[in-house]
Amino acid sequence: MEEESYKKYEGCTVNECENMIQRSLRTPMVKFLMEHMDKAGCKLGDNFIKAVNCEQQMGGGYLRGNGIVVCSNHMKIQDDVNQVVIHELIHAYDECRAANLDWSNCAHHACSEIRAGHLSGDCHYKRELLRGFMKIRGHEQDCVRRRVMKSVTSNPFCSETAAKDAMEAVWDICYNDTKPFDRAP
Repeated sequence: MEEESYKKYEGCTVNECENMIQRSLRTPMVKFLMEHMDKAGCKLGDNFIKAVNCEQQMGGGYLRGNGIVVCSNHMKIQDDVNQVVIHELIHAYDECRAANLDWSNCAHHACSEIRAGHLSGDCHYKRELLRGFMKIRGHEQDCVRRRVMKSVTSNPFCSETAAKDAMEAVWDICYNDTKPFDRAP
């Protein structure tokens, strides 16, 4: 019981998170990404983005065929929810526009993570400062690389070496691919 009550206050409830997701759907960046998903022929159902309690220590994820989950028990504020929704929508957009995206392929996974890290604002210097990373020059690319490695090495098909090799192999192409944006936001 004690551990359960501790977990309850770690983040927010599923209901509170669902309300934050609804607010997030009205933000310009989320609206923009959803419009481009629609233009690319990918219709998002009403339940495409949902709040759940997660066992793993993560903010959320994109699951092919199931949409986006936001881990309510790891969300504290609206900005956290917005960030997860934007990051995961970039993965959904990537899958929408690339008919052959294979998440078990380390290079495909790394490319989508590079794009999501670069385009979502995950690595904005203010976020990095809050995480305790105080580098001024080159922080954004270092952050994207760090976060790509964390995500791709969690893929059961990708060892640390395979993840690093894949990230390096696709870095330039994927980092410079800013679709559906004209340039990195």
